[in-house]
Amino acid sequence: MLKRTVEDRFGYVRVRGELSGVKRAASGHVYLALKDANARLDGIMWRGTAQRLAFQPEDGLEVIATGKLTTYPGRSNYQMVIERMEVAGEGALLALLARTKARLEAEGLFAPARKRALPYLPDVIGVVTSPTGAVIRDILHRLADRFPSRVLVWPVLVQGQGAAEQVAAAVRGFSTLPHIGPIPRPDLVIVARGGGSIEDLWAFNEEIVVRAIAESQIPVISAVGHETDTTLADFAADRRAPTPTAAAEMAVPVRSDLATQLAELALRERRAVLRPLQLGRERLAARAERLPKLESLLSPQAQRLDDLSDRLRRGLVDRTQLARGELQRVGARLSLPLLAARLGRARDRLDATGRFLHSLDPDRVLQRGYVRVTGPDGRTLVSRATAAEQAGLSLHFRDGELAVVPAGAATARAPARAKAAARPPAPEQGKLL
Repeated sequence: MLKRTVEDRFGYVRVRGELSGVKRAASGHVYLALKDANARLDGIMWRGTAQRLAFQPEDGLEVIATGKLTTYPGRSNYQMVIERMEVAGEGALLALLARTKARLEAEGLFAPARKRALPYLPDVIGVVTSPTGAVIRDILHRLADRFPSRVLVWPVLVQGQGAAEQVAAAVRGFSTLPHIGPIPRPDLVIVARGGGSIEDLWAFNEEIVVRAIAESQIPVISAVGHETDTTLADFAADRRAPTPTAAAEMAVPVRSDLATQLAELALRERRAVLRPLQLGRERLAARAERLPKLESLLSPQAQRLDDLSDRLRRGLVDRTQLARGELQRVGARLSLPLLAARLGRARDRLDATGRFLHSLDPDRVLQRGYVRVTGPDGRTLVSRATAAEQAGLSLHFRDGELAVVPAGAATARAPARAKAAARPPAPEQGKLL
């Protein structure tokens, strides 16, 4: 009866107060208390309602809760079942935002030293956003205009309960992709959402999202809201874009500009290559102009050649005349009678030389009964001692040769032959069979 009385009397209430003792149960229900300077009211928010919240309730936040009062007999108290809850004015949200920012900034999550440079031309771009909104279409359209790239979209909620968890999981999920795998790992991540109120963008102020962006192993561009909107995700990201379209412009350069730049660099390269050649030609032409003319270089040598040619011609004429006179003098000594007399005297000398050689022939005396003795080597022997030392001698007679052995050599060989004859014969080898 008490429960019915309370619920009938307070079926619809709106309470403004400061949150205290906020606790989320494993079931998803949220238990809290609303208090002001004079009173305290326990409250409960069922899981479905808690999931639809646009912000994360925490102690000290001033809110306006709408719901009904009921009793809980298990504790003999009454409480408020909250069906809707909103921050009590934008000032309270900004104060909460300032406190969270100061705490995370003190940890160094927003330090400029942590910012990384964006890749100049990423092969793959990851986008964390809603797959059905205008944001992804704007990004894809801008990328196609500037530099068509491969885009991986990780669909997430961008507003309401669970949005912060999904965005953080998507950012971390891109970082955990392997470098080589069926799904390529992005070189750049864009976290994007369209514009809205501070409550609509509150998921990107949640600590879980800020830490996920700060810990990302891939450079991150934050493109949340319009140019005037600022979230804590912008401070944690490596670059902040005023709009999702501007994020696409930051991600890739303009391909036509790159083509123009490459063409200009190629032209500069050709000029740089040809410039030394052109300068060399100019220097060569300048030096060639300072060189003396060919005629001036060769004129002394040509004059000397003419002089030497003339001297050679005169020298040949003079030499020919001298040779002709010498030939005439020599020719006078080569007359036929003179040559015949010289030839006769040469024949007489030749005949005398032949007769002298014939008289010196050692075999000529053999005709008068003499004998010439030679050794085995064919030399003529002229002494008895030398002949006795030879193993054999040749006696040259008028009608032929006779081979003889000196008497001393024959006597020395006779005992040797006798000794060999006296040696007993070798015994005959017996038969084996």
